[in-house]
Amino acid sequence: MLQCLSGTSCMRAIEGYRSTWYFLVLVLGYLLYLIFGALVFSAVELPYEELLRRELRSVKEQFLEDNECLSDERLEEFLARALEASNYGVSVLNNATTNWNWDFTSALFFASTVLSTTGYGHTVPLSDGGKAFCIIYSVVGIPFTLLFLTAVVQRIMEFSTRRPIEHLHRRWGVSKPMLGAIHASFLAVIMVSCFFLIPAIIFSVLEEEWNFLESFYFCFISLSTIGLGDYVPGEGYHQRFRELYKLGITLYLILGLIAMLVVLETFCELQQLKNLRKMFYLRKQKTEDRLNIVDHDHLSFTSVSDHASTFREDKTDGFPDAITTTSPSATLN
Repeated sequence: MLQCLSGTSCMRAIEGYRSTWYFLVLVLGYLLYLIFGALVFSAVELPYEELLRRELRSVKEQFLEDNECLSDERLEEFLARALEASNYGVSVLNNATTNWNWDFTSALFFASTVLSTTGYGHTVPLSDGGKAFCIIYSVVGIPFTLLFLTAVVQRIMEFSTRRPIEHLHRRWGVSKPMLGAIHASFLAVIMVSCFFLIPAIIFSVLEEEWNFLESFYFCFISLSTIGLGDYVPGEGYHQRFRELYKLGITLYLILGLIAMLVVLETFCELQQLKNLRKMFYLRKQKTEDRLNIVDHDHLSFTSVSDHASTFREDKTDGFPDAITTTSPSATLN
């Protein structure tokens, strides 16, 4: 009898802390995924780094042999200065002097990468005043960008997701979760085609040194706001219509980021993913009114509305009015 009661108590304790166990498994899985990525990147990239180092040492030694009047110390001093300038987006090459980093279109492109937190790093402020203004501009501009994206995505979601699903549900009688999954997949295909595949083909044509994989890599790194900066369009030598090209890229980045958020939000609204998220959330005994901080017609870039939605999902099928989206700065770098 005591063994039965003890076993029942243990089962109740395990059941009561189920979300905690799931959360611990989630943390462990994330750490393992980080380690896995580090191992793969190290195994793949380390040999190429070593090869590049050997090539650079060989080129340097050959240059010193051909120019005996130049000492190794003087060459090191010049290369250090040149690399320092290169980190600020300034090159000493003769064929790179035609491209200015701070004309209006380049500055507009830089501002868009700052506000979207993409931050390629190919161009950075040179002066102390520029660095100070960049801090102030970002402090105001990044929340402003989140507000702007929230409003845009909310309106697009209404016409691209909620109304079509509601219309098809009433007309065909298909369940909203099923329609939501099909609709999300359809939007994902359209987004990948319009903002990844087609732009990658265009960039591979316009950028002479880029192939399709490199162009697709740039599109993904940019629209996911990772922004590594190893590939930046419009920086090639003798780029034709560079100002217009930069404006087009800026527009592409803004529209692409909006499209990414719409697709992510559509997937986040799927009932299957909501149930998956609830497995890892801490359940609190609070009323819906205290949890539902944001209005039903506004996006939340935190998980607060996710907690609130757990109380509503029993009453609502499919896509509720409240939107829970992932933060652009998490997508956003």
